[in-house]
Amino acid sequence: MNPQANLIFMISLLLGTTITISSNHWIMAWTGLEINTLAILPLISKSHHPRAIEAATKYFLTQSAASALVLFSSMTNAWHTGQWDITQLTHPTSSLILTSAIAMKLGLVPFHFWFPEVLQGSPLTTGLLLSTIMKLPPIALLYMTSHSLNPTLLTTLAILSTALGGWMGLNQTQIRKVLAFSSISHLGWMAIIIVYNPKLTLLNFYLYAMMTATIFLTLNTIKVLKLSTLMTAWTKIPSLNAMLLLTLLSLAGLPPLTGFLPKWLIIQELTKQDMAPAATLISLLSLLSLFFYLRLAYCTTITLPPHTTNHMKQWRTNKSTSTMIAILTTMSVMLLPISPMILTIV
Repeated sequence: MNPQANLIFMISLLLGTTITISSNHWIMAWTGLEINTLAILPLISKSHHPRAIEAATKYFLTQSAASALVLFSSMTNAWHTGQWDITQLTHPTSSLILTSAIAMKLGLVPFHFWFPEVLQGSPLTTGLLLSTIMKLPPIALLYMTSHSLNPTLLTTLAILSTALGGWMGLNQTQIRKVLAFSSISHLGWMAIIIVYNPKLTLLNFYLYAMMTATIFLTLNTIKVLKLSTLMTAWTKIPSLNAMLLLTLLSLAGLPPLTGFLPKWLIIQELTKQDMAPAATLISLLSLLSLFFYLRLAYCTTITLPPHTTNHMKQWRTNKSTSTMIAILTTMSVMLLPISPMILTIV
């Protein structure tokens, strides 16, 4: 893609995100979401592969439907209360429609079907944007309206998302689809706590975005898209593969890595809110996603391919790992000891 065009699309993405997260009026928030959608479409379809075009079409249709629902929800609220302010979403029907719209934007179950397909049809760098920065505006809208959302509905969506995200990721061989189901599972953790402690949702999102960015950038460096190629990629940059193993385990939420922090705090908060059964259920369901993270980790560093004659070994590359990946990897693995400081900042 033309570098100037690429720059324009990236600036538009940042502009759309900034407009949505800093707006008070529903129309401005909707405008930001639309700018975001239109800016990411060329980045999804830039390879001109039929699967990329299909992914862009699916993304456009679902996001258009979700944006229409956001407008419908805000207009219904304005009709009943006379308020266009985002924080004044008090009408129950409006909050129900908004929850559905945001669930569709994020890819929460049962509106999740588009997300793995779109991620599979996108390049790794665009997949990184779809999994991180594109999720920020909808989560910001949930954050601003969290006091008037329906806790039962969100808890149901969250538990279903964690269950299906873990269950459907078990049988995948394409790494982008595994990361899509991992994203759906993590969104379940964010959705369950948004009503009770919205700041925890944001903390979870920031840490998730950091760990996912590390994994996508690492995979982009070693040029891996499938489990079978991941098995032979360890000869390229062995040290980076070893850190990818730790980042995957961190994303799974194993102590003493960074990813354990949000899960620990969410379980603690749910227990305080007398929701111990929900906390137990969501913790058990996250074991499903732990399985496919372990499988990825196993393929990354521990397994040698069984048929060495069929698998060509990759040449060791002498190029140094980028500073960005080094910083992100370190943060993705080692932030748990400074968690008291993180909590005071958040």
